[in-house]
Amino acid sequence: MRKRRVLLLTAACCALAACNHAPTYQQPELLVAERFDPVDAPGGQRATEIGWERFFGDLQLKFLIASALANNRDLTASVARIEQARAQYRIQDAARLPQVNASAGASRTQAPLSQLEPELPPNDATFIFNQYNVQAVMASYELDFWGRVANLSEAARRRYLATVEGDRAFRLSLIASVAAAYYTIRAGEEGIELAEHTVAARQYALEIAKLRLDAGVTSSVDYDQAAILVTQAQTQLAELQRLTEQRRAQLNVLVGGPVQGQLPTARAIEDPGQFASLDAGLPSDLLTNRPDVLQAEQQLRASNADIGAARAAYFPRIALTGNFGYASPELGDLFKSGSQAWSVGGLISLPIFDAGLRQAQLGVAQARRDELVAVYQRTVQTAFSEVSEALIGRRRYQEQIVAQEAAVKSQRRLAEVAELRYENGISIYLEVVDARRNLFSAEQQLIQLRATALQNGVALYVALGGGLQP
Repeated sequence: MRKRRVLLLTAACCALAACNHAPTYQQPELLVAERFDPVDAPGGQRATEIGWERFFGDLQLKFLIASALANNRDLTASVARIEQARAQYRIQDAARLPQVNASAGASRTQAPLSQLEPELPPNDATFIFNQYNVQAVMASYELDFWGRVANLSEAARRRYLATVEGDRAFRLSLIASVAAAYYTIRAGEEGIELAEHTVAARQYALEIAKLRLDAGVTSSVDYDQAAILVTQAQTQLAELQRLTEQRRAQLNVLVGGPVQGQLPTARAIEDPGQFASLDAGLPSDLLTNRPDVLQAEQQLRASNADIGAARAAYFPRIALTGNFGYASPELGDLFKSGSQAWSVGGLISLPIFDAGLRQAQLGVAQARRDELVAVYQRTVQTAFSEVSEALIGRRRYQEQIVAQEAAVKSQRRLAEVAELRYENGISIYLEVVDARRNLFSAEQQLIQLRATALQNGVALYVALGGGLQP
């Protein structure tokens, strides 16, 4: 009969220990379409299947990204935050097991014998008393019948996982920032090269105009217009140099400082081998691929566990304490059976009145969960929007580049014809000025379009949750 009672008591304790008052996690309603708009034709690999080292084709860019991932100070801080969250989880999870501390002590006491035997007359006799003890002490350990400690541990674990996803999101953002800065710099360098060539050509034309003016062949108007072309090109050259140098300084911060040594050879921005081809997949893929979406989900799951812990506060808390050890006045007899000493105690705390404190704590946890539901839904919508925009950009930028290339060819022919017409006296020099100015502007616009298209390609890779493994 006694054995049966023990078994029933054990079963009851196990049933109580299995109680968990956290709400069951349910994925919030996602207000997004079933497919991206516009529908992207399948082809290429999924972004998560391609590590950044295989995705990018430019050796110089890959070198800079590797430097950023190794040396960026913000990334170092992000890694430290992960370690903090991991330690917090381990601290909270440790409360699920009892803590046992061992101690040992020894004391020697000397006192007058009259203190021990008050009826004896006072004299100089003394007695000496030794005491030795060794014990293991279990501090206050909460029996987690209602799942309060387990839910606190689960909340800490989910927040740790959220920091891991946050770090992954930051790494992808860092890759995108380095690539965006790099392509801006490459466009600036090509624009500077074009501007320098243009300045040299216009200075030569200005010298010819001066000779023609001195010879009385042309008027001062043609000379002044040629001079204006030179100053315009010089102004644009200085602007391109300023912007490129500023962007290079920003890139140095991203990669963790000035890069030492010679950089690998860069690809021209019109080179088609800049990226691996990507397949966008379905919107549902973002829920498992995008680190910011996964981070929001982990935070939402943590809030569910917080609700469970807040609900458990309405139930009694039961804590146990105990110790076991040996005590003896003689060191040699310390570990004999007659020297054993132990104690076991329990404490139950039953909530009666707290002026609405626990109700308010539960309300805070529930409101926090409602907030994180909205945050999660907004994160998913943002992810969907970013992919859709990048897909639209991939298609439309290519169309713009093709049209702009045709415009550059047309402007170049117009400039050549305008110069022939002027040399043959058919038109005035202003026609040449306009043609050259329009050609330079069209060429610069084509460079910027190509750079923007490359930045959009990187944005698509990141928006799809691009892989971080090489």
